[in-house]
Amino acid sequence: MRIFCGLGNPGAKYAANRHNIGFMALDHLAQDHSFSPWRARFQGLVSEGLLAGEKVVLLKPQTFMNLSGQSVGEALRFYKLQPEDLIVFHDELDLPPGKLRLKHGGGHAGHNGLRSIHGHIGEAYGRVRMGIGHPGHKDAVAAFVLHDFAKADAKWLDPLLAALSQSAAHLAKGDGGRFQTAVALLMAPPKPQSAPKAPKTATVAAPGTAVADLTGPDDTRSALQKLRDRFRADG
Repeated sequence: MRIFCGLGNPGAKYAANRHNIGFMALDHLAQDHSFSPWRARFQGLVSEGLLAGEKVVLLKPQTFMNLSGQSVGEALRFYKLQPEDLIVFHDELDLPPGKLRLKHGGGHAGHNGLRSIHGHIGEAYGRVRMGIGHPGHKDAVAAFVLHDFAKADAKWLDPLLAALSQSAAHLAKGDGGRFQTAVALLMAPPKPQSAPKAPKTATVAAPGTAVADLTGPDDTRSALQKLRDRFRADG
């Protein structure tokens, strides 16, 4: 059993914010895989279902971002799970838009939601870091993450959420490597290989054709063909 926790802020005011991409990811996953309706629990909203035969609890803390750890800690204690059984989905300023990385353990890099979770359960949990880009200056970060995604962002945001949902079963089974690979392939599928070019065939000279017309680097005739064509040209 695992808990997938998406980070964000509750309420319609924040629903389309960049900071709420974690909530968006879980909403997409719950809908695609027919999870149970959302219900209030653990100071958050919970939905349950199966991925690849593994039970998964989706959790969206409703405590606001900087208190997310309260909800996460309560859920882990109830299900008697360890931090290693938790995967947190969150926005990542240090990744380009549409890029995704899976990380286990380590620091919170100043992310208020992760900072709160660290304070309640430690750092030994997994994180799915979803790139939203950086505004360019640290003073602009707060306004940037609390602003809605631009319409143009849909060209990478929608495919990312869909790819994450389609690949989530690998996470449920504990295979982070296959999860990342599956998302990457769905986001940028390999280009189809072009058909090999047909080999060039030798041209047989008609009587009266000059030998010079058939010579050069593209001449693929055998020595016997060349001799035969010379006699034909001479005739």
